Amino acid sequence: MNGRMRITRLKLVVLVVMSLFGLAAALEVFISYYYLKQEPPFCKPGSFYDCSRVLGSSYGQVFGIPLELFAVAYFIVNLGLVYLIAFGGDNIFRRALSVLFVWRFLGLMIVPYLVVIELFIIHAICIYCTMMHVAIVADFIIISYLLFFGKHAMWGREEEPPLGPEPAPARPL
Repeated sequence: MNGRMRITRLKLVVLVVMSLFGLAAALEVFISYYYLKQEPPFCKPGSFYDCSRVLGSSYGQVFGIPLELFAVAYFIVNLGLVYLIAFGGDNIFRRALSVLFVWRFLGLMIVPYLVVIELFIIHAICIYCTMMHVAIVADFIIISYLLFFGKHAMWGREEEPPLGPEPAPARPL
């Protein structure tokens, strides 16, 4: 690690906040439902907002592992990659940025499947699952914006992009 921050503080905060938001929702469900064996707060059994019906369905686990545990891991990996992007050297920065984009794209691909399961098969939604879905979609939008829009989108305006110098301006004929 090189000690200097490779992205602005604001961009770091934005990248971290959505991961923390999703992580908090995943941990709330995991602790409340799976560890304490109680309904997570604000969920209403027997209503459309029935977290227990969603979490207790056959779709709530993969190979016996609750999806929320996968979500906890997903958001922790997000935070680790953001740290590497913010503080890593050139090689680490480039790799972490690429991995973060792919990682968040994979998360984005899972969301429509889970939403369809909730709405059309289970006929109920989990408020916390929805919060995680929002965090995943927002994460992907944020990293896509930072990667693809604007010359200085990912790094501060005070320095050139670390991926190479800008092309020389064309000479007049």
